[in-house]
Amino acid sequence: MSDIKPFILVDGSSYLFRAFHALPPLMTRSGQPTGAIKGVVNMLQKLMNSHEPTHMAVVFDAKGPTFRNEIYSEYKAHRPPMPDDLRVQIEPLHNLIRAMGLPLICIEGVEADDVIGTLAHLVGAQGIPTIVSTGDKDMAQLVNEHVTLFNSMNDTVLDVEGVKKKFGVPPELIIDFLALMGDKVDNIPGAPGVGEKTALKLLQGIGGIEALYGNLDKIAALDFRGAKSMGKKLETYREQVECSYRLATIKLDVELDVGYESLMLCEPDNDALIELYKTLEFKTLLKALSDDGDINSEHAANAKPIEFDTVLEEAQLDHCIAQLERSHLVAFDTETTSIDYMDAELVGLSFAVSDEQGGEYAAYIPVAHDYEGAPQQLTREYVLDRLKPIWASSTLKKVGQNLKYDLSVLSKYDVTVNNIAYDTMLASYVLNATSSRHDLDTLALKLLGHTNISFEEVAGKGKDQVTFNKVPLERASAYAAEDAVITLRLHQTLMQALEKQPSLMSLFAELEMPLMPILAKVERNGTLIDAERLNQQTQELVDKMAALETQAYELAGEPFNLASTKQLGEILFNKLNIPVIKKTPKGAPSTAEPVLQELSHDYPLPKVILEYRSYAKLKSTYTEKLPKLIKVRTGRVHTSYHQAVTATGRLSSSDPNLQNIPVRTEEGRRIRQAFIAAKGCRIIAADYSQIELRIMAHLSNDEGLLTAFRDGCDIHAATAAEVFGEPLEQVTPDHRRSAKAINFGLIYGMSAFGLARQLGIPRYDAQTYIDLYFERYPGVKAYMDQIRASAHEEGYVETLYGRRLYLPEINSRNKQRQQAAERTAINAPMQGTAADIIKRAMLSVDRWLVEERLDTKMIMQVHDELVFEVPEQEVEHVREGVARLMASASELAVPLVVDVGIGDNWDEAH
Repeated sequence: MSDIKPFILVDGSSYLFRAFHALPPLMTRSGQPTGAIKGVVNMLQKLMNSHEPTHMAVVFDAKGPTFRNEIYSEYKAHRPPMPDDLRVQIEPLHNLIRAMGLPLICIEGVEADDVIGTLAHLVGAQGIPTIVSTGDKDMAQLVNEHVTLFNSMNDTVLDVEGVKKKFGVPPELIIDFLALMGDKVDNIPGAPGVGEKTALKLLQGIGGIEALYGNLDKIAALDFRGAKSMGKKLETYREQVECSYRLATIKLDVELDVGYESLMLCEPDNDALIELYKTLEFKTLLKALSDDGDINSEHAANAKPIEFDTVLEEAQLDHCIAQLERSHLVAFDTETTSIDYMDAELVGLSFAVSDEQGGEYAAYIPVAHDYEGAPQQLTREYVLDRLKPIWASSTLKKVGQNLKYDLSVLSKYDVTVNNIAYDTMLASYVLNATSSRHDLDTLALKLLGHTNISFEEVAGKGKDQVTFNKVPLERASAYAAEDAVITLRLHQTLMQALEKQPSLMSLFAELEMPLMPILAKVERNGTLIDAERLNQQTQELVDKMAALETQAYELAGEPFNLASTKQLGEILFNKLNIPVIKKTPKGAPSTAEPVLQELSHDYPLPKVILEYRSYAKLKSTYTEKLPKLIKVRTGRVHTSYHQAVTATGRLSSSDPNLQNIPVRTEEGRRIRQAFIAAKGCRIIAADYSQIELRIMAHLSNDEGLLTAFRDGCDIHAATAAEVFGEPLEQVTPDHRRSAKAINFGLIYGMSAFGLARQLGIPRYDAQTYIDLYFERYPGVKAYMDQIRASAHEEGYVETLYGRRLYLPEINSRNKQRQQAAERTAINAPMQGTAADIIKRAMLSVDRWLVEERLDTKMIMQVHDELVFEVPEQEVEHVREGVARLMASASELAVPLVVDVGIGDNWDEAH
């Protein structure tokens, strides 16, 4: 049977759930979710490319209960209902699989596992090699000399020895293993008190369920905690364990009207595929099919095996450099000891290039693998010195994935990289910022149908994980070279997409790419932190929290854990009988912040809890954490800016998160006081004034708003005068406060209900204010109506600079989701344009600082604010230059106003 291709059984239900949860959501313009469908198709194509089967079946669970529900009514009772966004993808996926020519099986009354088990048993018994493609551990019971499991997410194969190694028991004891442990996901009860370790001790020490119940008296002698009482416990729960055994057993005798011979792959129905691809808006698949009618052609070019050199000798390095020098573009990646760019030490470098014929060359150059038995490697200093002409070349373009990290690592070794042309992470982000994940593994699977070697596969998991310098070279080289090659292939795919959309290509090439090395520099500059001041504030917060704790106990009439939502709920809703205004998805009364905010208007305890939580958050997130983040080498804190996270183009940051430090509270401002200037320097903070309202004036072209901004009016007072019909000089502070809430509320799509809650007024009055606002500013109303209609039609909105903001839920059948998307449609162009403008300002300011040869450092970017550490002799020059450049970063119909402050710390300068 050696020349027979393996029979492939695909656990379609497993594929579907994994694709839905692992990949970014996709949606057609009409609101049809398609992400899981696209993911399953990619996984199936990869499977077929790698195994080239002649016989195959994709098996799905059918609707309705199965025989297991008759055995145990609570079977799978705890599973939440299937999300609507997944449910609506099942039928089109089934249609697509059939059109691909793949046999599909779905049988009522049993699970997909049982159908797969029966087919594997029957076909394997004929001596035909059978592969079950699944991620379900229960399937390990099917493994034998003819049946293996294949996990397509990480390309791992489980044969008999593999099952023993992974689970600690052979395949024939897997059912016993599952029956003893139980399964929370499927609600299989198991034996109380028996977890994985205990189950293994029982099975390895005595045998399966039958053997255990024949030798209950011998269990006490086994070496595990609780062994002495385990025999009695198993006897007590014998019926439950035996029930669990039946539930965990995959049937091998399902009545089928198909067999191996009838499960042959058929020719794809190209006409049906074309219609489905059109409906699902799978443009790349449709194009591939239109070009040559071959559904697999999309990934055929990317399915080439990855070949590479491991460079250990000078002659090999000479050859590698020659390959790089004759290319016009090189993809590269660094392998290091840490994901923290400030701590990371360089372990190796990988490169990939391709020629005009599509041939690829890839290499991994290890420089610091130091495990026992590691081969001799070229030194880090020698390799970097030889590669400096490559880095310095202004003609050889460089591409990478998340290059900001690599630039900072290389800068530690005095390596400057010129002609940084492309970053695949940023290219993916510019194409669709709504896709929440732009990491290499996700992009490889999504765009190339390729599953990358995971870091855990080469370095281990959890406490057993080693740093990359300890990874054996054979595994390290394959992992590293793959990163460079896949980056190069992704670049080729992404550029084709960007080149078709000139506005997005311009945004990528002229804004995001030039900004990336500037952000790397800002990160490395870091900021000084006064640790002693923060430690003192921590103690003060502890004292305040203790006082609030005492106050809460008095109000509750008893002590309780203020951090426990369960205990708080008991006190609020059971003991104090405060009304429940919202419940969690699991049905418990909610104690979330918005709920407590609403309750705090009428009840004192929620107000105390909110204050306690705010202090606890400041303490844990900032006053305690910031001193621990100070790097010994620099004495500074170095945040990480994320350029490809938010949907609107704004930067986010982490470790520390600079975007969420409160500015309106005294305690929040005190944290900013700990961000200090170096000796002989001052802090300059430059902040755009009301930039989103100014962008609204520009986009809406409303004459009233334009006039107010052009005349330099207080926009909130001017709005109050318009809405409340008062002369400008007679506007009261309360009127101005209400007008400010309206101005900012409306650009965030706030409803009358939301405005009423914020101002503490009746909903009718709030609606009256909104109506008056739109009467006075009709251009704003017209803009909002127009942008909503455009969003429904196009499925996206754009910023002033062409950044595209997709709205997957804009045509959702769920009204609440659709309304939320409409609110986003109104605000996103303003917030996104503001993000584009401050990025343009960063480019201008950085260029000016370099040209002027100033020692000033840009040290932070927070929302609409840039922060600098400035030598005292440069303060006036920088204050004037930064204000001028930021104000001229964009030409709007109204002036951009920049507020500039100077101080010894960030709070003073803000």
